[in-house]
Amino acid sequence: MSNKRDYYEVLGIDRSSGAAEIKSAYRKLALKYHPDRNPGDKACEENFKEASEAYEVLRDPQKRQLYDQFGHAGLEGSGYSGFSGFDDIFSSFGDIFEGIFGFGGSRRSQRHVQRGADLRYDLELDFMEAAFGTEKSIDVEKFESCPECNGKGCQKGTHPERCSHCNGTGQVSRSQGFFTVSTTCPVCRGTGQVIPSPCEKCGGTGRIKAKKKVSLRVPPGVDNGSRLRLSNEGESPPYGGVPGDLYVFIHVKPHDFFERKDTDIFCQIPISFVQASLGDTITVPTLNGNETLEISKGTQPGEIRRIKGKGIPSLRNGHRGDQVIQLMVRTPTGLNKKQEKLLKEFAKIEDSKMSTKLKNILKMVASEAAS
Repeated sequence: MSNKRDYYEVLGIDRSSGAAEIKSAYRKLALKYHPDRNPGDKACEENFKEASEAYEVLRDPQKRQLYDQFGHAGLEGSGYSGFSGFDDIFSSFGDIFEGIFGFGGSRRSQRHVQRGADLRYDLELDFMEAAFGTEKSIDVEKFESCPECNGKGCQKGTHPERCSHCNGTGQVSRSQGFFTVSTTCPVCRGTGQVIPSPCEKCGGTGRIKAKKKVSLRVPPGVDNGSRLRLSNEGESPPYGGVPGDLYVFIHVKPHDFFERKDTDIFCQIPISFVQASLGDTITVPTLNGNETLEISKGTQPGEIRRIKGKGIPSLRNGHRGDQVIQLMVRTPTGLNKKQEKLLKEFAKIEDSKMSTKLKNILKMVASEAAS
């Protein structure tokens, strides 16, 4: 059970609040608890992280819908794990902090922390792996910080220099009549610095293409389209910064016998004409092994039986759905002479009942047609 506070409570807003109210509430809390305004205050740092996480979820329609429906457990089940640190927060909400402090008003906003690109990985799972969860190791090819220059892009013993073209701002301005237009510096490409002696391993980019094995915990109950997020497992940006995230999209292979609908599983079990007529105790397969099932006398084709708690675990609370069994009565074929004789004797006994029923049906239909 999560011990996190309710996100609406954290921001001090109603569940019906719109995007503008959510953003306004977060701005106030960000201003109050910002680490630059409360240096060394651990309580303020935690409040700042908590408010940022609440804003990240409630500003995103998909995350908000998942949270409203399933709470914190739903987010955790989808792979959301919050922010990795302050740099991640400032990178995601830079526009808000610039609006609060103004350009140059915060030492963190001056850093212009870059964030790497997010990556997508499509993972195919067996039906049982999706039902009960699993551990996977996946190979991801991505840009990582260059180990030779530690992501700086320059040779050892050298340092990046301030770009003289833009004076280190990363922007160049030019006047057009009464207006001044700012564009990305073409020399440093917005970084504000140039590298006179590029690293030979990465060619001065500060990163290299590499393959990495990433461990992934797949929670029980994932289904087709489920998305798991691994923070900071995306690509590293050039010249340092915060890596992006890795999003793993789940694809579940169909099962030969079971069919899933939400947290219930469905299957069809064949029974004989005799079992349906006289009743029986049969063995049926479930996700956890075999179970016994009572067949009552006079069971009709297509009747439904349920075995409680033998379905798929819910991502929300872990409770399992049911196994829904449809009983399919088989018509016997390839009868021998003795079997045919017995069935004919049985048919004679049933003839009088069926004839009476058929006569009543014919009379009813004829009466309706005459009227």
